[in-house]
Amino acid sequence: MHNKTITELAKGLRAKEYSSVELTQAYLDRIKKYQDLNCYITVAEENALEQAKLADSQLASADSALLTGIPIAQKDIFCTQGIKTSCGSKMLDNFIAPYNATVIEKFNADNAVMLGKLNMDEFAMGSSNETSFYGAVQNPWDTDTVPGGSSGGSASAIAARLTVAATGTDTGGSIRQPASLCGITGLKPTYGRVSRFGMIAFASSLDQGGPMARSAEDAAILMQTMAGFDTKDSTSVDRAVPDYSAGLNNSLEGLKIGLPKEFFSQDLNNDIASAIESAINEYKKLGAEVKEVSLPNMKLAIPAYYVIASAECSANLSRYDGVRFGHRCHSPADLNDLYTRSRGEAFGAEVKRRILMGTYALSAGYYDAYYIKAQKVRCLISEDFSRALSEVDVLMGPVSPSTAFDIGEKTDDPIEMYLADIYTIAINLAGLPAMSLPSGFADSKPVGLQVIGNYFSEDRLLNIAHQYQQVTDWHQQTPKGFE
Repeated sequence: MHNKTITELAKGLRAKEYSSVELTQAYLDRIKKYQDLNCYITVAEENALEQAKLADSQLASADSALLTGIPIAQKDIFCTQGIKTSCGSKMLDNFIAPYNATVIEKFNADNAVMLGKLNMDEFAMGSSNETSFYGAVQNPWDTDTVPGGSSGGSASAIAARLTVAATGTDTGGSIRQPASLCGITGLKPTYGRVSRFGMIAFASSLDQGGPMARSAEDAAILMQTMAGFDTKDSTSVDRAVPDYSAGLNNSLEGLKIGLPKEFFSQDLNNDIASAIESAINEYKKLGAEVKEVSLPNMKLAIPAYYVIASAECSANLSRYDGVRFGHRCHSPADLNDLYTRSRGEAFGAEVKRRILMGTYALSAGYYDAYYIKAQKVRCLISEDFSRALSEVDVLMGPVSPSTAFDIGEKTDDPIEMYLADIYTIAINLAGLPAMSLPSGFADSKPVGLQVIGNYFSEDRLLNIAHQYQQVTDWHQQTPKGFE
């Protein structure tokens, strides 16, 4: 059962080939079998089986949703009422959320089953899932390598078939990069398309939740549930949600693909470049046209991003002071001691690094020199994308400059780690939607093709990804030992 898609599982549930309880238990058993991957922070076994029982009763009704009874997992950044929400940090190791994130409410409304909460980089800060308080996650394609981050637990769990699908969040590539490294499909929606209410904030103007699954078809099903306006989120966009599955089979004849020349520099691994070129050739066979475009300010994306994201991180994480919730140091001498020791004990090195960078950038005398200038660069990057997307329908290129690297390989060099997101960060600065879809292998490790669209074109991106997956089988490959 673990190799079936959401649609296939839903069909089996309705045909009574198995119950949701049986399906859920099968996944729970599989999670226990492969727990060394460290994908899950919390396995919500009791809660999952209760939800499955409820789903089985709901399946008898004619109006049950497609996700009813389907076991999925949630990145541990979404608040779940009554279940620990840690954000991968010691700071929230004892935090039981008193409410559900809007995304969780939407899945609950469809009677989906939540298997548990997935591991992640601490407060979503990282590109390898090594900054988690709960330890590094392993990539099932090579357990000595990282799965990417920050949604590494989600990507690894899907690749190893420890969940049908999962949620992720993307601040600078945290859905797309782990999707690429683990050989799955991931969609970062347009900023504001998916509610951020109850999604613990890292960088408020960049964070966006999205679906992660094996295929574009499954991602479309998840996106249908996740998307929509939310009055509780001031950044949510009041715009009608299309039927994301309706256009999956539309022809790609005449599709105009732009290849940003900055994505194909000498820094790109030759084997990855070859896999991307092969994928683009498949699109040509499907009727697409290709032309070169330019994003001249892309070289400024990483410095601009790390100023803006760190500044917003500094502001957002100031709430974790040991007073209201989260970790509190033992026997503080006074209020200042409470603040400093609680934060010093509970935050990891990468989180502290970004808080310090952000506080510096926002401080008197440096605000104009760094933060304001970074925001101006952000505008230039957005204009580059607008110009390019006025000439073509979508942009394509690599997701990551390398395949999955070894655990511990880059932990001592933060700059090298930051460069792992060189092809993804600019898209977040512009707020555009983008996907990663499996497009081959390099050195026996998965490679992801990135497809970038204009604002609110998620349905078109899913169509483009689905058509590619109808003529290739990269998304159906399973890591050895996890078949």
